[in-house]
Amino acid sequence: MAPKAHPALESLLVAAVIVHDKATDRVVLLQRSENAKFAQGMWDLPVGKSEPGEPITATAARELYEETGLTVKPESLTVAHVIHGAWGVEAPNGFLTVVFAAHDWTGELENREPGKHSQVRWVDADAIPDDFVDTTAGALHQYLIKGFNVSLGGWPTA
Repeated sequence: MAPKAHPALESLLVAAVIVHDKATDRVVLLQRSENAKFAQGMWDLPVGKSEPGEPITATAARELYEETGLTVKPESLTVAHVIHGAWGVEAPNGFLTVVFAAHDWTGELENREPGKHSQVRWVDADAIPDDFVDTTAGALHQYLIKGFNVSLGGWPTA
């Protein structure tokens, strides 16, 4: 049995989803409200923390539905990008965000968490707002130019 890490030393595991309608070349974005825990007023992808014992693909599907009303099958998600940050507002010991792409979904887009998000909407891929959370903005831009990448943020350079 592997030793259990001390919870205070663990990195936060996060999932984000790029819902991309290839036919119209639009993506789903949300704008964080003034009451959000971080990045108030900024644009972001649907994103959220993994629950204990939850596979990361299930986290992505759950968070997407909770925030937007769109439903995806976890097995239909593909990895688009990985972000490893040295620290974050809710992750003083770092975070790992797996960014998935979704091309098949059901449901109608709606803002299901109006206390956290001021709006949720489809945005043309060539009109992504500038006031975007840095880490997920980089992942989205890499995805849109057909690149896969790993982003490192906040780590000391050698």
